[in-house]
Amino acid sequence: MFQIAYIESRGNGPLGEEETRVVDELQRRGVAMKFFTRKQIDRRSLPLDERSFVMGAMPAMLGAIRQLGIEVPPPNDYPRVLRDLLRREVWQSTLGEIEQRIWDDRQQPVFVKPAERIKTVTGRVFESNADLYFLGSASRRQKVWCSQVVKWRSEFRAYVIGTQVVALDPYDGDAQLVPCARTIAEAVRAFRDSGEAPAAYAIDFGVLADGRTALIEVNDGYALGAYRIAAAPYTDLLLARWAELLAGRRVPARETALPAG
Repeated sequence: MFQIAYIESRGNGPLGEEETRVVDELQRRGVAMKFFTRKQIDRRSLPLDERSFVMGAMPAMLGAIRQLGIEVPPPNDYPRVLRDLLRREVWQSTLGEIEQRIWDDRQQPVFVKPAERIKTVTGRVFESNADLYFLGSASRRQKVWCSQVVKWRSEFRAYVIGTQVVALDPYDGDAQLVPCARTIAEAVRAFRDSGEAPAAYAIDFGVLADGRTALIEVNDGYALGAYRIAAAPYTDLLLARWAELLAGRRVPARETALPAG
């Protein structure tokens, strides 16, 4: 499918777990590879085109997407078609509104996480004025997702290509308490039928204190963390999503790339 793969590296440091899995798998498949740094992406010095696969952290991936003339996919953490599976209240706000409500002592504990791709704060529960420390200097106009605080007994990530769940990995709580497989399968099908689902992505589900399976969030497949998923399906997922993004490219890469140096 791709003639060359560009894999982000940390200079002289070791590759991350995700990069190591993909490198090993691409080597097994005989795909040529080159490593790049974030600085090269920022300078647009990589000769990216439709034959290039790119893997890296979110900032690097966004740089590659823009260089290739691809429209940056908007986050879709809580797809409309799956809202009934949240089993809790979820709404959008801003950091400023959250800060003010806490200062006014009108805020019940609430889980807050960034609603944008580049995250300047870490998702966490805000309960009191003391928690405002974690907002730091982040813009108070930044959009965030807020959700009612619930008790998760277990949390799992389903890795999806098309409508197939290729792996289901526990990442928090009781690893023996697996979410309902039927609920996951029906959610994946509904998401695909809605026309909003990317070609490959992760969808996180958990089991609540009352035993119900609930949707945690959805993560796009072009910059996706890996838990226990094997190298082959993880690589297939990244390749499938990248190919879909390239298919929607507006401007040939040669028209957007800057000369090296």
